[in-house]
Order: sequence, then structure tokens, then C-alpha cells
Amino acid sequence: MKNLFPICLFCILSALTAGARTILVGPASSYTRIADAVSAAHAGDTIAVAKGIYHEKNLVINKAIVLLGQDFPTLDGDHKYEIISVTAAGVTIRGFVLEHSGVSSLEEIAGIKIDGVRDVLVENNRFYDVFFGVYVQGGSHCTIRDNLFRGAQKNEQASGNGIHCWKSDSLLIIHNDVSGHRDGIYFEFVTNSVIWRNISGENLRYGLHFMFSHNDSYFANIFRNNGAGVSVMFSHGVHMMHNYFQDNWGDGAFGLLLKEISDSYIAGNEFSGNTTGIYMEGASRVKMETNVFYANGWALKIQASCMDNNIASCDFRGNTFDIGTNGSLVLNRFDGNYWDKYEGYDLNRDNTGDVPYHPVSLFSVIVEKNNASMMLFRGFMTTLLDKTEKIIPSLTPENLKDNHPKMKPCTL
Repeated sequence: MKNLFPICLFCILSALTAGARTILVGPASSYTRIADAVSAAHAGDTIAVAKGIYHEKNLVINKAIVLLGQDFPTLDGDHKYEIISVTAAGVTIRGFVLEHSGVSSLEEIAGIKIDGVRDVLVENNRFYDVFFGVYVQGGSHCTIRDNLFRGAQKNEQASGNGIHCWKSDSLLIIHNDVSGHRDGIYFEFVTNSVIWRNISGENLRYGLHFMFSHNDSYFANIFRNNGAGVSVMFSHGVHMMHNYFQDNWGDGAFGLLLKEISDSYIAGNEFSGNTTGIYMEGASRVKMETNVFYANGWALKIQASCMDNNIASCDFRGNTFDIGTNGSLVLNRFDGNYWDKYEGYDLNRDNTGDVPYHPVSLFSVIVEKNNASMMLFRGFMTTLLDKTEKIIPSLTPENLKDNHPKMKPCTL
């Protein structure tokens, strides 16, 4: 009796597999419309679509089938319709060009919408001029992998997000290339999910934007030349590791915004060419280590509302300002970082400076209060003021210091 259930399950699965069919769609096939093939299909079938242009007027996939494009057939939304709606679990969509969806200020029209189902795979597709690329609402254990997204570069009101996920769990967003949308990747109320090896660049607002999304991980992504980099807000338990934040440059731009985030880990990332590498507001119990801040305006802005954050073993090289803050009370810890502006000494040659380093310069405090003073940055008096402040601190926060600055970079 103990072995009866596995045997029965094997027989059922074998029967389903044996009954699976491949249905061909194309000009020379029995089915010329994909919707007709879907109506005729059963769960487990594969619908193979030949190369061509198909105008389906919102194709609804309501069975656990594989929709397979041969040589990238095109599904055209005629600038009016959602292209594919998935309402069944276990669906796979692979190998299509999806273009010209409708645009609406009232509805979230998408190239592919996954609505309240699980175990959907969207793989190796190309999205051009769609409002939202892939829209997942109420989904779980879905995978979006190896897709190309190219938005229409409209204004924010007329553009959707490349990959938009809402109230979902256990998603995998892997190796997608997203540009030209409002946000490249958007998470809201998404938990236990992974974003890995994606490229998100030249989007109108954020490369990655997520809110109220807990216990998620972001590894080895590139966020380049977006309107304002990456925004992580009202979340906890976030792991961000080995990402690149590059060339997010402009008034109010940043590589990474942390707002009301807690109990998170940020390590092994590179921030280069951003107006501000990381901007922290209301962040608490965040551990940052082995990150590189290179050639940014401000490497790190940490507001007085932040507390119990630990910044260690990071490299600060070639930044205009290393640290900026708006208060004198500092409740965060800097320890064992490398600062290229450090002018201390190491008499016992243990690679640790013998005197603490104060990374907040007097001029950065002045610029924080009056942006126009940046015009005086290269002046002799600016250098003299900073040197004087280091000897006799008066305006910079005395307790914002690294007691054990490293003499050599930590990450090389």
C-alpha cells in the first residue's frame, strides 16, 4: 500500500504526457489563428506558431499549454489591445515578438499579463513599443527570463514599466534587458523573490523601483543611465549584492535610494558616475560592506533620520564628496573603510591609519545648505576652510568618523 500512490501518480503523468499534442499554427497549417488553436488545445499541449504577423486582439491563455514561437513570429496589438492574457497555471510562452500594445491611463495594458496564477514561464521573447511589458498580479512561482524589452521613450504618464509585479510571491526575474520604459523593473508587495543578472538602463524614471516588498534579493544586475537609478522604499530583509549602479546623473539623481528600509544587507556593489551613490533616509539596521564608490558627486548621503547602520570595508575613491549629512547627531558606524582623501599615517604598517578620518568636509556641509556655493568648489579659500575644519572641527559632525581607516583599498 505504501508504494501504491507513487505508482498511480506515475501512471497518471505518463498518460497525460502520452496524450499531449503539438498543434501547428501558420498560413499553411490547419489553424491560421492562434486563438482557434488555443480553443482546440488541451492541458499539456504545445502550440507551435510559424513565423509571420498575427493580429489576435487579446489572446487569452486559459489552459496549461506551451505557446512556442518558431523563428520569432510577431503578435501585433495594433496600438489598441493587450496582447496576451494568462489566466491558467503552468503556461509557457517562448520565442515571440510582441509589439504595439494599447495605451491607457485607466488600465494596465501589457504585452503579457499574468493574472492570479502560478508556475508561468515567460522566456526568450522580444517586446517593442508595449505599454507594460510583462505585468504580474497575484502571481507566484513565475519566471521571467531572457527577454528583451524596448519601450517607446514617451513621457512617464504615457509609459508603463518593463516588468511590473504586484502582490506576488516567489518570482524569478533573470537575465532580461530592459530600456525605454518608465521603470525598468517594478515591485510592489512582492516577497521572497530574486532579481538576477538583468540589465536595466535608459529608463525614464528608475532602473529598479520597489515598495513594501520584503525578503527579496537582487544579484549581479546592471542599472545604468536611468532617470534616478534604483529606489528601495518601505521594505525590510532586502539583500543587494554585486550590482552595478552607473551613470545615473542629473539633478536629484542617485545610484540607490534607501527610504524607510531596515534589516537589510548591501555588499559587493559598485557605484560609479552617479550624482549620489547612495541616498539614505529613515534607514535602520542596514549593513553595508565591500562596496566601491568611485567618481560620484556624493558617494553616500546619510540623513539624520538614519540609525544603527554599519558601513565597513568599503572603498571611497575619486568622489567629489565622500559623505554628506543634514544633522550633527550621528547614530551610525563607519569602520575600516578606505578613503582616498585620508592624509593620516600608519607608523606600525598594519594597513590601518593611526588617526581617525572625518569624511564630512566643511564645504560639503555648506553645499548641502546652499547648492549655488558649488561654484566656489575649486577655490583656494574652500581648500583652506576644509583644512581648518579638520584641525578644529566646528560645523561638521564630530562623531561621524572612521576610527580605523584603511591605507589600501579593501576590494582590490
